[in-house]
Amino acid sequence: MKIFFLFTFSTFFWSPFEQAAASVHYDKILTHSRIRARDQGQNVCALQQVMGTKKKYFSTCRNWYQGAICGKKATVLYECCPGYMKMDGMRGCPAVAPIDHVYGTLGIVGATSTQHYSDISKLRGELEGRGSFTFFAPSSEAWEQLNSEIHRNLIDNVNIELYSALHHHMVNKRMLTKDLKNGMTLVSMYNDQKLLINHYPNGVVTVNCARVIYGNQIATNGVVHVIDRVLTAVGNTIQDFIEVEDDLSSLRAAAITSDVLDILGKPGHYTLFAPTNEAFERLPRGLLERIMGDKVASEALVKFHILNTLQCSEAITGGAAYETLEGNTVEVGCDGESLTVNGVKMVKRKDIVTSNGVIHLIDEVLIPDSAKQVTELGGAQQTTFTDLMIQLGLASSLRPEGQYTLLVPLNGAFSDDTLRMDQRRLKTILQNHIINVKVGLNELYNGQELETIGGKLLRVFLYRTAVCIENSCMVRGSKEGRNGFIHILRQIINPAEKTLHEMLRNDKRFSVFLSLVKAADLDDVLSQPGKWTLFVPTNDAFKGLTDDDKDILIRDKNALRNILLYHLTQGVFIGSGFEPGVTNILKTIQGGKLYLKTVNDTLLINELKSRESDLMATNGVIHVIDKLLYPADLPVGNDQLLTILKKLIKYIQIKFVRGSAFKEIPLTFYKINIIESNVQPIIRKEDPSITQLTKLIEGEPEFKIVREGETITKVIHGGPEIKYTRITAGGSDNEEKLKKLLEDEVTKVTKFIEGDGHLLEDEEIKRLLQGAGTEYTKVTKVIEGEPQIIEREIKKVHLEEAPVRKEQPTRRTQGGTARRRTRLAYP
Repeated sequence: MKIFFLFTFSTFFWSPFEQAAASVHYDKILTHSRIRARDQGQNVCALQQVMGTKKKYFSTCRNWYQGAICGKKATVLYECCPGYMKMDGMRGCPAVAPIDHVYGTLGIVGATSTQHYSDISKLRGELEGRGSFTFFAPSSEAWEQLNSEIHRNLIDNVNIELYSALHHHMVNKRMLTKDLKNGMTLVSMYNDQKLLINHYPNGVVTVNCARVIYGNQIATNGVVHVIDRVLTAVGNTIQDFIEVEDDLSSLRAAAITSDVLDILGKPGHYTLFAPTNEAFERLPRGLLERIMGDKVASEALVKFHILNTLQCSEAITGGAAYETLEGNTVEVGCDGESLTVNGVKMVKRKDIVTSNGVIHLIDEVLIPDSAKQVTELGGAQQTTFTDLMIQLGLASSLRPEGQYTLLVPLNGAFSDDTLRMDQRRLKTILQNHIINVKVGLNELYNGQELETIGGKLLRVFLYRTAVCIENSCMVRGSKEGRNGFIHILRQIINPAEKTLHEMLRNDKRFSVFLSLVKAADLDDVLSQPGKWTLFVPTNDAFKGLTDDDKDILIRDKNALRNILLYHLTQGVFIGSGFEPGVTNILKTIQGGKLYLKTVNDTLLINELKSRESDLMATNGVIHVIDKLLYPADLPVGNDQLLTILKKLIKYIQIKFVRGSAFKEIPLTFYKINIIESNVQPIIRKEDPSITQLTKLIEGEPEFKIVREGETITKVIHGGPEIKYTRITAGGSDNEEKLKKLLEDEVTKVTKFIEGDGHLLEDEEIKRLLQGAGTEYTKVTKVIEGEPQIIEREIKKVHLEEAPVRKEQPTRRTQGGTARRRTRLAYP
């Protein structure tokens, strides 16, 4: 019995859905209406009626649950579904409506005015006779809404005009709603006039934009569909209408200029939102002239008013986005009886039906982003930036034919203090938000550098759900204009000026932390190029730390490095780049993990609030905290150290495991290349004007006087390269003397890199070196190793723990002692 019940229930429950899936939209919506009204009895359908009107709809789920249609509150009605009727004393609609010929069916469905006009126009006999017809019958309300002059002319000439008008509503075969396909064209029984059928996903079916309000009433010789308006003949194309309509002369001129008018004369199913002359007159004169003078912009403008689908007003029961011929979308909706475009009531006259589409007259010109200058793309939330651009003369400096990208902060990003700045400083800030190249959102990548018109390089950081430029992350709303892109940012961009080390050194809040960094020999890490995120405790985090405590920390370098490097992670992580409310796990250089998330625009690190986030450095970013961080899973094995850490860290329980020791963290997580060379000075007493030219890898050449025993230390960037010393002097005579001098006294330079040696590539030097004596200088490259401490002294360079190959003793030449030059090169 249970099995039978389940089978019966599932058959009842699923059958309507299976039928709906096999049918088209109207029938599907009707099926849902039956389901909503099943508690009311058999064959009852639920409808929504817009309050204050007679408009009724079999509703979509969206309208039903909103309880509104076109933004207006709708009440629920329960009526017999099409084809059924009530019986006295019985619940629901248990009886099938009687089947009659088409003329009789007009009375059954309540189209009494159409029935009456069929009678007086002598059409009745045809409707009662043999055949198979489809009659799109106007309701009685539709006849009342018909233009009074047209209505009077029909009644005055019933035998010809009225008869022809009714024939225009008929098709010489039976067509149910399931047969009425979207985009279909039927031929009426009057002069083969076209009837344009549209069948929309929301279940609305229209014929020449008249809505079927009661469909599928079967007759013995056809079917009757009740519609909400009287149909008029359709003959012209959209192009024909524009060419003869005086109120569209401005649109006509724009369409001709842009070569779009001909498109509207071709077969299709278009919707044109046609701006009137008055709409064009309201545009700023300069704006209209610029667009009309630019064929690309004018074409975009006209195409932005055209949809490649036919959207009748009666089919619009809520807002939806539709793609235009220009490529972007417009939001078409309704507000009561009015159509809206992009949320604005602007339709003056709707549903002008043509043979290839429909026209709605509007009183505003729609300007697409693609026809705007980049400075015109800003919305209501970016007016502060765009106003400042105009006031400071930056807007006028952007040429219409140029290519730009504007990084526009929201209005709220500009504080009162910022707006009160000196105008020159404010102009510099704005210049740092203008890129002299067109860069779309999908062209940005992590690590990319963008050069502003102010000469600053801005770094791009890409995260899982965010794109950030320096300290500021983007919000939705990027747009492409005629001469550039605009990207919307949360904050004003602050380009980095200093390294992490320089920022710590210049801020007294971080003096204790910086002193510990120095004691741990980590200065170079924060000074050299890189991509780091540093969580910096203020001095408040070290309250209670005595000098003795500090000495104990410093003496245990492994412990100190473990603590400090737990505050450093590789990669630049902007606070607002994290997905809100989601925990992000970062691995620190120490090896432990940090747990970060943003809550209410506040960055939390291990649940500790960052007091100030996103301080940008040239080699990373700083997030300020007021507590010392410590890995919860890292045990302490020293009583003294445990006591010190408990003074500083109270938000977690520190583990104590007697005898445990902190691991040694070698400073190999960043790389240093050392290039060391000894060059013998050549001193010519007779010509003191001789100078030494040192060739550098980067920067301008620098000139120095060679002094005996002088030590020079240079920091250079890039891979291993040969550095050599060339002697120059002014005048050709001096050059000849120097060549002779080189042949007699030059030091041979050999390059050894990982065991492979070869001479310098410079042909002139190579020739001279080949004839030199046995004296030489070795150049050694160290790929990785501990960072080197270099002390600059006269006649001495001391490298502490430097894994550099053993140097051969350097011989002296006549004329002076050897001069050693040491260079640090960073990859």
